[in-house]
Amino acid sequence: MEDENLAKIPGRIKELRNIMEVSALDMAKEMNITLETYNQYESGGLDIPISVLYKISAKLGVDATVLLTGEDPRMDTASVCRAGRGVKIERYPGYEFTSLAYNFKGRTIEPLMVYLDPSKKASGPVTHSGQEFNYVVEGKIKISVGKKEYILDAGDSIYFNADLPHAQSAAEGPARFLTIIQEL
Repeated sequence: MEDENLAKIPGRIKELRNIMEVSALDMAKEMNITLETYNQYESGGLDIPISVLYKISAKLGVDATVLLTGEDPRMDTASVCRAGRGVKIERYPGYEFTSLAYNFKGRTIEPLMVYLDPSKKASGPVTHSGQEFNYVVEGKIKISVGKKEYILDAGDSIYFNADLPHAQSAAEGPARFLTIIQEL
């Protein structure tokens, strides 16, 4: 997704929130963040973490694809995502996320391709409900889950409880991994 479309996400959120008559304060409480942080998400001053984006879509009763693209997902039998055609979701420092199944209605998992840029400072650990699977496609990544650290090479994978604080970073140069997130 182009940067122009990324810039439209905060406006879509604000418009839907107003239509649903949900206050910014109620949204901040639901996300367990300060009103100031929520307002920065809605104004485009801060990039919206993926876990927050999914909480926002749940609170507003829409698929996250609506927030990302402005359109409802259309496919219910199969959805093909051609190389380089996924929807860019967020830009944590050092992370580039691309949604690979954004056009499938009623997804119960979220497959994402993640590119790790070692020249940028990695973000801190995150938590979200559910479970997560990471498969290293290229490079080497360091994954922390809870208090443990793992170094994974291309072809290695890890499955873990996403309620535990976790973070991924490039261990030696750029890296790419597939993550599949299932929120419970």
